[in-house]
Amino acid sequence: MLGARVTIIVGHFGSGKTEIALNVAVARAERGEPVALVDLDVVKPYFRSRAARQFMAERGVRVVAPAGDTIHADLPIIVPEIRRLLSDPQATVLMDVGGDDTGARVLGSLADVIPREESHHLLVLNFRRPFTEDVPAAEGMLREIEAAARLPVTGLISNTHLMAETTPDIVEEGYRLARRVGERVGVPVVAVAADEATRAQLRDESFPCPILTLHRYLAPPFANGRQPRRVGPLFVLN
Repeated sequence: MLGARVTIIVGHFGSGKTEIALNVAVARAERGEPVALVDLDVVKPYFRSRAARQFMAERGVRVVAPAGDTIHADLPIIVPEIRRLLSDPQATVLMDVGGDDTGARVLGSLADVIPREESHHLLVLNFRRPFTEDVPAAEGMLREIEAAARLPVTGLISNTHLMAETTPDIVEEGYRLARRVGERVGVPVVAVAADEATRAQLRDESFPCPILTLHRYLAPPFANGRQPRRVGPLFVLN
């Protein structure tokens, strides 16, 4: 599912969806695909793709987001360009969508041009974050996003973590919870995500789905003594 022509990655604040979107985009670009990473995150979480435009361009990924003086603007003045990409059968598109029904509504405005047969809508779950702390909460969030986006979720990515404090047990517990959500809503867990250090401790046989190894392209703004700002995209690049 991570190889579809159009891959939509959505998740709540702290789920790790932007890190996953960046990793998948870079991996596909390294395979020679002309990848466009569309930033539809209008919720202002810590990690925003749009500030990474040049960083990603050097890795063969085109970031589609408001530029110049509009770089902090929330609304997609770039919607016409996004609609063109979605309508182009030769374009490989990854969409990083804001983490609640606000972001999903922006996605819903594009529902008429999203090619259902060539796209996957993937929800990233981190059960160590508020709003997705248990199975019923995660299912409720999924239903809200589907309704606002007018697009069904087709797969789940289990990304339960506590940043540097993540252990294999935390990852395995998160997968079990994600699988229960999938059973309730009728969609598969398509991948388990883990950073490089954690991945080295995981056993492949613990998971019947692929393990997506994440390089940490993004670091929280409080890393290395930085203090988070109160507005705008809040992240630094490694």
